[in-house]
Amino acid sequence: MTKEEAIDRIKYLTAELNRHNYLYYVKNSPEISDYEYDQLLKELEWLEKQYNYQEPDSPTQRVGGFITKEFPNQPHRFPMLSLDNSYDWNEVVSFFKRNITNVDDVEFVAELKYDGLAISCIYENGILITALTRGDGTIGEVVTNNVKTIKNVPLRLFGDYPNWVDIRGEIIMPFDSFNKLNKEREENSEYPFANPRNAAAGSLKLQDSSLVAKRNLQFMPYEVLTETPIFSNHYEAMMKAKEWGAPVPPYIKLCHGLNEVKIFIDEYEIKRDELPFGIDGVVIKINNYELQRQLGNTAKYPRWAVAFKYKPEQALTQITSVDFQVGRTGVITPVANLNPVLLSGTTVKRVTLHNFDFVKQNDIHVKDYVWVEKSGEIIPKIVKVEVDKSPPDAYPVCPPRFCPACNSPTLHKEGDPFVYCTNDKFCPPQILGKLQHFISKDAMDIETLGEEKIELLYRKGLVKSPADLYNLTYDQLLGLENQYQMPDGKIRIVRFQHKTVENILKSIEKSKSKPFDRMLYALGIKNVGSVMAKNIANYAKSLDKLMQMSKEELQQIPEVGDITAQSIIDWFSDPDNLLLIERLKKAGLKFALDEETPKSEKLKGLNFVISGVFEDIERDDLKRLIEANGGKVLSSVSSNTDYLIAGDNMGPAKRQKANELGIPIISFKEFVEKFKINNI
Repeated sequence: MTKEEAIDRIKYLTAELNRHNYLYYVKNSPEISDYEYDQLLKELEWLEKQYNYQEPDSPTQRVGGFITKEFPNQPHRFPMLSLDNSYDWNEVVSFFKRNITNVDDVEFVAELKYDGLAISCIYENGILITALTRGDGTIGEVVTNNVKTIKNVPLRLFGDYPNWVDIRGEIIMPFDSFNKLNKEREENSEYPFANPRNAAAGSLKLQDSSLVAKRNLQFMPYEVLTETPIFSNHYEAMMKAKEWGAPVPPYIKLCHGLNEVKIFIDEYEIKRDELPFGIDGVVIKINNYELQRQLGNTAKYPRWAVAFKYKPEQALTQITSVDFQVGRTGVITPVANLNPVLLSGTTVKRVTLHNFDFVKQNDIHVKDYVWVEKSGEIIPKIVKVEVDKSPPDAYPVCPPRFCPACNSPTLHKEGDPFVYCTNDKFCPPQILGKLQHFISKDAMDIETLGEEKIELLYRKGLVKSPADLYNLTYDQLLGLENQYQMPDGKIRIVRFQHKTVENILKSIEKSKSKPFDRMLYALGIKNVGSVMAKNIANYAKSLDKLMQMSKEELQQIPEVGDITAQSIIDWFSDPDNLLLIERLKKAGLKFALDEETPKSEKLKGLNFVISGVFEDIERDDLKRLIEANGGKVLSSVSSNTDYLIAGDNMGPAKRQKANELGIPIISFKEFVEKFKINNI
C-alpha cells in the first residue's frame, strides 16, 4: 500500500467509524456489531501509526494518551450563566409571573437537571476544536483532549451544521461507572469520590487523557449557540443538534404552560431512582428566543430560566450498634450500623459518625432513630435524630478505652474530637494504612498493588514495613492467593499469577525514581500532605538537611506552622523511623532533589517538540534530558522546530504541522540513537 492509498483508507475509516458512532449513540440503530467496529478501529490505529497520518476527527482519539500538565484558560464567546433555583413550585410560578403576564400561553421546555460538570463543545466546520469548562462563566479551562475521549461526544457533526456552533451540556458519570471507580480507588488506597458530580469534575482535570477514557463519562447536551441566529426557539435548536449528531437525551419536553411543566416534574420525581445517573431537579426554560432576549438577564441569572430542585430524599431508620474503625494515623472513627433502609435506589446499612464531637453535638445514642439523607451525595449521612422516638434502653456512644483492633489503650485529649490508638507500631489497621498510603498515587504510585494485594502481602508476613516492598522476589509472590467475601455474599479470589507478579515487581522498581517530595509524602508524617511535602522538599533540598533543622527553621518553610513542625521533629526522633529511612536509602529511593545534570553540547542549537506518551521515559524527564544536553523544548511545531519526538497517541495537529513543514518525526529510541544520548 502506498502512502496515498493509506491516507485514503484512513480518511474512509475515520468517516465510516464516525458514522457508526452517530448511528449507535444518536440514532440508536447500529449497523454493525461491537466486534466489527473494534476491528475497523484497530485497522485505523495501525494505519495512523504506520503512516504518521491522522484526521482531526479521528475516533482513535477516544482512547486518549495525551498528557496535559496545565489547562490553559480561554474566554467564552457567550457567557455561561448560572441558574436561579428553588425547591418550592409556587416560587417557580412566581419567578415567571414577575416578568410575564400570561404564563399559561407561553411555551416552556422542561429538561432534567443533570448532576455533573458544565461543558462547552465548540465546532468549526463540523469538527470539534475546543472544549471548555464553565470556569467563572466568562473564562473556562481548555479540556479538549479529555473531552474527546468521551465516547458519545461527536468529533464531527453531520448534515447542515453552521460554520461555528457551541453545543453546551453536562458531563456526567453514570452510577455503574461511579461505583466501579470508587471500588478501584479503595483498592488503591485512594479516597473515594463523594458523588458522581465530583468524580466527573475530577476526571476532566486528569493530566493523562487515557485515564479519562476509562471512566465512561457521558455528554448530555442542553444548549445550542451559533454566531448568527438561525433558530427561533430552544426546542427547535436542540432537535437540530440531534440531527447533527449531538446525543441530545430523551429527557426533554416541549410544554404549553406551566401545568405541563409540573406534570413533567412530578413524573421524574417518581422515576429519578430508576435513572442510571444522578439528577437533582428539572430546568425550566422559556422556549421562544425572542422572548428570552426581551426578558434578558440579571448580573448572575437569566430571567427566562429557572431550576426546580427536588428535595433531598430522607429515610428514618434505627441505629442498631456502633463499630469503631482504625485508620493509618491511629484515629478511631465511629460507624453506625443501621436497620437497612432503601434510599435513592440503594440499600443503606452503615453510615459514618465522623468523630466524637459530631456524636456529642447531635446527641447520638445506640438504638436512636435517625433521619438519613443522600442529598445528591452517594455517601449517606445522618441529618437529624428523632428524639421523640428514642427508646428507653438507648445508650450513648462512648469513646472506646481500648483499640478494637489490637486492644491497646486509647488516647482522647480534652478538646480533641478524635480518639487514637496508642499502638502505632503493631496495630494491624495502622500498619496496613501506612503501607496503603506509601503505595498510593500521590506517594510512590506503585499502581499494581491495591488494598487487597497489599493486605495479602501483610497477612502472609511478607510486608510489614514499606522497606519490605523492595526486598520482594518473584518466587515469594508467585502463587499467593486469598479469598474475600463480597457484600453480596460472593467469594472473590485474589491470586498472584505470572503476569501479576511481573507487573508488581516492575512497578516497585519504577517507584525508586519518584522525586524526593513524593518519597517524603509517602513516609506518612502526620500533618504533611502532598503539597506540604513539595514545599518542604524544595526548601530543605535533602532529607539529611531536613532532619537537622530546628523547629524554628522548619517554621520558615511556607505553610509549615507550629503543629506541623513539631510533627516532623517527633517523626525523626523515633528510632524505628530512622531505621526505615536507612533501609529505603539502601533500596535506592531518592532522598534529595535531583541535582542539575551537567550540560553537554550534543543538542546545542536544536529545537525539539515532544508529543504523545512514551513507554520508556516520562515527558518531563525527556524535557530535562534535552535541556541537559543543550537542546531547547518548544511547546508547538513551527518553522523553528528541528525535530518532533513522537510517542504513542501523539497530537494529530502537531503531526500534520510537522508533515507540512517537512520537520523530521522521530521516536524516543531514534532520538537516543541519533544523538548518542546516554545519561537517561
